[in-house]
Amino acid sequence: MALFEPPDETASKRRHLKFVVGALLILAAGVLYLTLRFYPEQRAAQRFFDALVAGDTNTAYQLWKAKPSYRLPDFLTDWGPYGYYGPVKSYKIMKISSPSDSTSSVAVEVAVSPFAPLPDASDAEKSRRTRVVTVWMNTEDKSFSFPP
Repeated sequence: MALFEPPDETASKRRHLKFVVGALLILAAGVLYLTLRFYPEQRAAQRFFDALVAGDTNTAYQLWKAKPSYRLPDFLTDWGPYGYYGPVKSYKIMKISSPSDSTSSVAVEVAVSPFAPLPDASDAEKSRRTRVVTVWMNTEDKSFSFPP
């Protein structure tokens, strides 16, 4: 081997490249999984809260898929225009998580506000009326309930 001759090519560069590409693919798959993990539940929650924002409490009640003991008047007491959480004029889904003791439910944490758009934290007067509510969703039938 002379001083100005390049060294012989080895297969180690190709092997290192395969390792890096494989690691990047695994990382991308993990990020994609974590990003889309609760996508169906997020869409169901958006449909429910969009119906509330539109003032369509009948559609929202149908999306809630209530048990027979939770009738429409009870629902309106909670979510109606004069209800405990109402009127809902804007919302923001803050977090969707899977409780450790549940296999078929997710907890959806949502900030609801009687103002549109959702007030900024710097607007103390309006943001104090924003409520953070947690609702549970059954992942199988996308029905809602309050946490136990």
